[in-house]
Formats: sequence, structure tokens, C-alpha cells
Amino acid sequence: MRSGPVCLPVLIVLALGVLAPLTAAEPQPLFNRNNLDGWEIWVDAAGPAAEPASLFRNEDGVIHVYPTQTEGTTQPFAGLVTRRDYSRYVLRLEYRWGATRFAPRHDSVRDSGILFHVYELGRIWPAGVECQVQEGDTGDIWTIGTRTTTKTRKDSRNYGPDGAPETRGGKDARYARFGRSYCWERPGWNELEITVNGPTAVYRLNGKVVNEVVNMERWNAASGSYEPLTAGRILLQAEGAEIFYRNVTLQELAP
Repeated sequence: MRSGPVCLPVLIVLALGVLAPLTAAEPQPLFNRNNLDGWEIWVDAAGPAAEPASLFRNEDGVIHVYPTQTEGTTQPFAGLVTRRDYSRYVLRLEYRWGATRFAPRHDSVRDSGILFHVYELGRIWPAGVECQVQEGDTGDIWTIGTRTTTKTRKDSRNYGPDGAPETRGGKDARYARFGRSYCWERPGWNELEITVNGPTAVYRLNGKVVNEVVNMERWNAASGSYEPLTAGRILLQAEGAEIFYRNVTLQELAP
């Protein structure tokens, strides 16, 4: 992990706050109840071969991840990815863990996640920012091939709304993590809300703010500098655990 200087634009964004009310359109479903039109499936080429359509199934409006795979078998990681980019929106969904787990994570806690502002095509895992969905850790920030800033407490270096800005990730660190403030996950269905406003984001689990991205950036090799990361695709992970997603909606925000 690495920390970088907090530049003036970051402080301005922080001062304005990312929790301010925003004008929004009506929420729209991201899934119809018949198929996965509008989405595509990417499969990790380094894992075992699998038919992409076998990894995600729409069951009357519920997305079933690893729907028929046998417990303990080796399965590839994969992503269900929107075909278009989004920039300013509120993504809401409910998730529930299934019973089965798969190698190479069959002995690990159940794991999944939601990537947004994805800007690499076809790769698992592609560059973007993740809201971790994992037993006991839902709400962690994973920065993948990007640089992000959040507010962290001195005692734990996890997220704290009154913490100091800290930057991690970047061109020399493919993966970096910011821990959530607290995990409000409960048995059964959980409500997850991700409010993304260009280069900022707020994570809420069951109505509680658990993490906040103050600033997101990507490296521009041509210019030799970082630039704001303000848009990209959305990806739902298949990461070795059966999981269900339902009531997936997206509410676009005015610029």
C-alpha cells in the first residue's frame, strides 16, 4: 500500500462533501425478468474453462451466481458487466449468500463484489473501483489499477467520516484496500446502495454509511499524469461463492 499527497482538488471535493443532495431521475431496473440483455459476461482466462452463460442465470428477476455448479469443484472467476458506461447514479440492490463455495476459495469466507468505473475490457479483474461484498467485510474499498482517496481514522486506518484524507493505489500498485467503518451485514437479504457522483462514491449497507471514496483517478501513460476517473462500466463478481442479487436498479443523477 502507498499513500500519496492530497492535492487541492481533493480537499475542495472533501470540503463540499459527497453526501449533498443531488437531483435524480426515477430509478430504473438494470435487469428485465426474462434474460440478461444489456449485460455481457467476462470469464477469467487464467481459470478453468466454463461456458459463460452457466455462471450467471436470471431466475425471474433474481441473478443467481454459480447456479448449478457442484460444491467444492474448481470454478473460474467471472464478471457480469453492463454494456454501457455510467458516471453519476445511485445503484441499489439486495444480495443474499448461497450455500455452495468453490475452489480455489472453497475454504474461504464467501466473497463477491461490485466494480464500478471499469475502464479495461475483458480482463478479470479489470481496472476500476470495487465495493467489496464479503462475509464480514462488505463495504471495503478495493482500488484496482486506479488511485483513490478516502477518509481514514488514525487508530485503525479504516474509514471514518471525520478521518483525514489518505490516498492509496496508483500505477505502481495494482490492488489496494481501504477497510469499511463497520459491517452491518445481516443474515438473509441485505440492501446495498452505492452513490457514485463522477470521481466520488458513498457505500451504504442496510441504510448505514460504511465507506466513502473522496476521489478516484486513473494513470494516463501518454501524459505521464493522473486524471479524474469519472465514468465506466458496472461489474458484478463471481468469485468462488454462490450468491443471489435482486431488485437491481440504477437512478441516474443530474450533472
